[in-house]
Amino acid sequence: MADVKKGIILKGIGGLYFVETADAVFECKARGIFRKSGQKPLVGDEVDILIGEDGANNTIEKIYPRRSELMRPPVANLDRLFILSSVRDPNPSTLIIDKMTAIACWKNIEPVIVITKDDLGDTSELRDIYEKAGIPFFSVSSRDGRGADEVKAMLSGYISAFAGNTGVGKSSLLNLIAPELSLKTGEISDKLGRGRHTTRHTELLRLTDGGYIADTPGFSSLETGGDYEFKERLISCFPDLYEYSGNCRFTSCTHTCEKGCGVIAAAENGEIQKSRLESYKA
Repeated sequence: MADVKKGIILKGIGGLYFVETADAVFECKARGIFRKSGQKPLVGDEVDILIGEDGANNTIEKIYPRRSELMRPPVANLDRLFILSSVRDPNPSTLIIDKMTAIACWKNIEPVIVITKDDLGDTSELRDIYEKAGIPFFSVSSRDGRGADEVKAMLSGYISAFAGNTGVGKSSLLNLIAPELSLKTGEISDKLGRGRHTTRHTELLRLTDGGYIADTPGFSSLETGGDYEFKERLISCFPDLYEYSGNCRFTSCTHTCEKGCGVIAAAENGEIQKSRLESYKA
């Protein structure tokens, strides 16, 4: 009788996938049918695997429907995307942060903003922007651990990923939250003004308090793969702006320069942050 187990993909390297089940972690290959149908297993996928004799030659037989999907970082079924930026070294960019939050909303993932190195500067202006936008916001210092417990509480019981510019301290924060992971950290390159990549592949790491965190290669932006519908419905990915889009004089309003635009009026009246509107336009 075939031994089929349900599990979650923790890591994929060179065509091999490491699947965690209730019993153990199994090394598997994906059936050719997935390649033929253009479906590639992703880290975070819930799958059925067929166990071969003596636990060898195991195969992924079924990929369950995904709650969410990102190709960069390549991970499925994320509940929360923690968007990291630093006070400085490197300096924060609200445009990059807002692009990430918009794509997270589009992908049905809750965005959470974490500002690192808050011992190096003031985070109050950024906090005001994103708390007013209704996005969870935390500031942390890996040097003294301030704010780390609040972030850790947001991870428990969920599948999450960290994203942000290289050098903002993703691995340092993860080591602070879960020291048993012992992730590598890189020094900031003075010449380039950014960090060196220290993570080479996406891997799902189990947290002792429950849940998983995806350790991902450093990157500065997320991608939609040229999704035209995303562009057409972009305003809905800025919930704080979308709230005022029903007040526009014209139904075809793009919320960029039109007279009678409810979103522009709300920004001018201070009801929404101007930086959020500028990011939407960009």
